[in-house]
Parts: sequence; structure tokens; C-alpha cells
Amino acid sequence: TLQSYCFAGYKVLSSPKCEDWLHVGQAGPLEELELTFALKQQNVGRVKDLLELVSDPDSQHYGKYLTLEEVTSLVKPSQLTEKVVLTWLQSHGVKICHTVHTQDFLQCSMTVQVAETLLPGTEFHRYNRDGQTVVRSSSPYSVHDDVSQHLDFVGGVLRFPPKGREVSRGWAGTGRSGSGFHLGVTPATIRTRYNLTAADVGTAANNSQAVAQFLEQFYHPADLAEFMILFARGFKHHTEVERVVGTQGGGKAGMEASLDVEYIMSTGANISTWVFTNPGRHESQEPFLQWMLLLSNMSAVPWVHTISYGDDEDSLSTAYMNRINVEFMKAGLRGISMLFASGDSGAGCRYLKKENNVFRPSFPASSPYVTTVGGTSFKNPFKISYEVTDYISGGGFSNAFAMPDYQVKAVNAYLKDEQALPPKSYFNSSGRAYPDMAALSDNYWIVSNLIPIPWISGTSASTPVVGGILSLINDQRFLKGLPSLGFLNPQLYKLQGTGLFDVTEGCHLGCLDEKVEGKGFCAASSWDPVTGWGTPNYPILLSALLHS
Repeated sequence: TLQSYCFAGYKVLSSPKCEDWLHVGQAGPLEELELTFALKQQNVGRVKDLLELVSDPDSQHYGKYLTLEEVTSLVKPSQLTEKVVLTWLQSHGVKICHTVHTQDFLQCSMTVQVAETLLPGTEFHRYNRDGQTVVRSSSPYSVHDDVSQHLDFVGGVLRFPPKGREVSRGWAGTGRSGSGFHLGVTPATIRTRYNLTAADVGTAANNSQAVAQFLEQFYHPADLAEFMILFARGFKHHTEVERVVGTQGGGKAGMEASLDVEYIMSTGANISTWVFTNPGRHESQEPFLQWMLLLSNMSAVPWVHTISYGDDEDSLSTAYMNRINVEFMKAGLRGISMLFASGDSGAGCRYLKKENNVFRPSFPASSPYVTTVGGTSFKNPFKISYEVTDYISGGGFSNAFAMPDYQVKAVNAYLKDEQALPPKSYFNSSGRAYPDMAALSDNYWIVSNLIPIPWISGTSASTPVVGGILSLINDQRFLKGLPSLGFLNPQLYKLQGTGLFDVTEGCHLGCLDEKVEGKGFCAASSWDPVTGWGTPNYPILLSALLHS
């Protein structure tokens, strides 16, 4: 399932997304905060151009990735920007700041009193939910004009931490026929359906993959070991995570955390795996932002990252999303593949007055600089058959980002069949369209708190599966002396469906109103905004991506 951020500002307490945050009271003037200042970067246009060159298999620069040092020399803020921001902070008595390797973020500690003077309009309050406490401003901030031109945004002020919503249980959903009798999806099911043999495991020494989690929940090493004993006997695999970055808290294991780790490690079997987990060091931190900062501060990070996190585009500022996109571009320049779950709300819906409803895209799923993964179900739930749309599979068209060149031809082909489309008023047909590909997202088995649990569903199941498959392809590329896949989309769209099972049946959820009656987009041959190009046929996809 997609984790959701509440967006504060004036609507914090009236917003249905935030109503489960209980207002505790005003924060004391001497309480400590840690705020993140995103400094304006240089050469953003050049970063975009370079990413296109290193990601395009027809370019002579393909695969010629940059080191963190080279990325730093491109994007690091100008001396003027650094000077203006630091002078502004120091003039307000802010002395403790840490930067990252790329020098484009500053994390600074200060009291509430100082923060409210520094950022006029803010008023920090304490909020509580399920035992988790955060400090956020109940109203928007402003920054002096002389300084604002040197900043993209300030983090830790408005956006609320993720909602700890559990992955959905198949039998609790509607319209899932025969869930109770389904044999369930296990690593063996995944391997059979996507044509992986027992020999398809990692062997390259320099390969690695990662999951990133922003929920206040953790995986248990004992669960992973038990899962592998129960479900991974037929192939070589690791039973332990190589490295945990962040703080693994105590308490019960979370189903989301268990699912991510168990399926990336059983699909991308025998490959070194990292877990980036919620640092949770401070009540004013944003876990997703903390992870982005970590990537800008580590010279060696895994080649594939899978993330099940998202938010409604319309709840985030354009400045914030644009800056996060640059962070994704920076990762792509380094040869890192970023995979995001497309979400579990179909096309989504923003209910407006007079039934002028519109579909509601999700970010970062809608980012042009990540590979977004949708979900499928088996047509026949009693055997490994062909796949159809999983009605929860997130997909649609961005309202914030234009359609990137790499997908124009594929998406326009889909849009030509106007009879099959929802009314044009529901979506922005010129926006970035997603997902890019898909995998099974329905009725998974996991082990959590040492108990095998069936019927776990969501695109946070399909995303680590696709991540593991891309890691296996990276593995074979490394053995042949080729670079990592990096930002996959330009290459994926050039394949035009080669190496993927086309999903052509089924529709996903949309607005519950008279015009669309709960229906969003529908699957079609070739690319569609429910399952992208389809699901992986490993040997053919491997062959296609080894020859690029």
C-alpha cells in the first residue's frame, strides 16, 4: 500500500488525511527542531540533458555514469547562495548545521522560538497519532525575498510523517473472487510465472539492491530467515540483510516491511540487500526527505531501490516536487534505478463540487524520472494463469509534469481509442503517464512475527518483485562488463513491450460518481495507464537488456 503524507498548512486540522493527528498543544519556545533547507542547485538543465544521454541505449554516452563527486561539481549551490543562506541562518543565531556531500541541503538545529522568527507565519504545535509525536507548523511559512530565491523549500515545517497504514488483506477487499481458496503467491509462483529458473540468482560480487521504508515499522531478521526456509528452498538465496541504514526499532514487525524485504530478496535472490529504514531521530524530521539526503551523502549505494511511498500530487507544492525530481535525476546520473509503487487507489479521485470530479495522480509515482510499478492478478485464482489488471493498481496522468519524450509515442497510441477512455475532463492527457510496468500484486504469502500470513496485496508487493528482477539483469550485465541499467524508462519504452507479458484485460478504480461509476482507465494492448507495458518475462527481458 502507498504510505500517505498529510500536508499541513491552514487546512491541517480540517483535512480528512490529517484528522487522525491529535493536536496536543503548542510547542514550547525552547524545544529543539531540526529543519532541512534545500538550497538552489546549479546546472539543473544540464543534469536533465546528461541523464537523457546516459540513459538512452542509442547514445554514445549510454551507461557512462557519474560519481557522487562529479554530480556534486554539477549541482552544488553557487557561492552566493551558500553565503546568503548561511548569513541569514547565523544572523538568527542558528549555529549547528550539517551539509551533505552534494552541498545542496543543510540540516540545522534550532529552537522553536528561533524557527518562528526565521520563518514568519509559522507556529509550531505538537501532534500525536498512535503513540508517535511530531512537531509541525499549523500555518504556512514565508521566507524573506532576498533569501527565498536561494531556497527550493524548507523541510520539517509542514508535511506530516507517513500514515502507518498496513498493506491490504485480499479477503478484506471487495470483488476479489475466491481469495479464500487461492493457493497464494509465493516466490515459487513468481519464479514460475516470470520464467525464472533455479539458476537465475545473483553471482556478481559488486551487485546490490535496496528497499526504503518510511513507516514506523520494521522487519525482523527471524521472519526473513523463516520465510526463506518455508518458501525459498529451491534456489540459492541470502537469509540476512547485508546492511540496515537507519534505526531498526523494537516491537512487532510490520507487514509492509516484511513484504518488501522478503520479496526483493527471494526474487533478486542471492544479491546483497540493504534496508533504508526510518531514521526517526527527531520529531521534526521527514523520513522520505532523510532518505533523499542519505543518497546525496553516500558515495556507494545499491544499484536498485524499491519504494512503496506516495502522496496526492495536489497536496504537495510544485517547488517541492520539482526539487525531489532533481534528486531522482541525480540518482539516475549515478546509474541507480529508482522504482516506486504506483499506489493502491486506481486512478484516484478528487471529489469536487457539482460533480466536477477529477482523477487524482500520486507523486512520486508521477515523476518522469522514476520507474513506476503497477499491479496485476491472476485471471484464474486457482492456478498460475495469465494476468489481468488488479483493480487497485495506481495509474493515470500527472497534473504537474509534462509527458516526457520517451513515452509520447506509446501513450498517444493508447489515447487514440477515445471510446475506451474516461471523459477528458477527468485527466490531463498531456501529463506524464504511469505506471511503466507491473507485476502480481494480489494474494501474497509473507512471514511476519514468525507467523506465515496469506492474502497480502498491493503494489508494494509488485514493486520489490520488479526490483529483484532488474537486480538479476544488472547481475548478468556486470558479469559481461556492462554498466548498471540506471534510469530504465528510455530503454523500457524503446523495447515497445519486448520481454514483457502484455496485460490487456480489466480496469482499475476511479471516481464513484454518475459519469464514470467507479471506473478509471482500462488495460489495452501495448502500453496502458493501469499496467504500463505489462509484467516481466525474465529470459526475454534479460536478453533484450543485455544487448543494449
